Amino acid sequence: MHIHHNLLPLCLLFWATHCFSSTSIEDMRSNDAVHGLYEIREEARKFVAQENARNPQSEWEALDPNLKVLVPRCAVPLKARWHEIWWFDNAKSEIVQRSRRVISVVCTQSVSPAQKWDVHVPVHQRRPAYGSTNKYRPLDSSKKSGSNGE
Repeated sequence: MHIHHNLLPLCLLFWATHCFSSTSIEDMRSNDAVHGLYEIREEARKFVAQENARNPQSEWEALDPNLKVLVPRCAVPLKARWHEIWWFDNAKSEIVQRSRRVISVVCTQSVSPAQKWDVHVPVHQRRPAYGSTNKYRPLDSSKKSGSNGE
């Protein structure tokens, strides 16, 4: 009897690990009460596609939001915008000169309770392929400053 009692926590741990490991963002869709992370990620991807179309050299890619986030269902269409997260140094009580760019997916009014929320979706800037045109490429050292190219 004592042996079976000790196996229960192990069985529960195995079951929980299996459930969480098999969950993907594609399974996290919206329902009546909760806004799905899948739809939040898709809104971020749509925003990134528009930004990349306006500036093809940027090559941003929206990643997955934190899978632990749980927000109420949004009653209005989601909006996305750029946002920067700044580091704060508690020891010095000041903002550190480091930041990270994210996409903020915003809901201005949820269904119930009526509240505003935003979810930060991380982004990654893909490096352009070697030899592609990039406005950040180094200057050609063979061209002299002030010459007309003759």
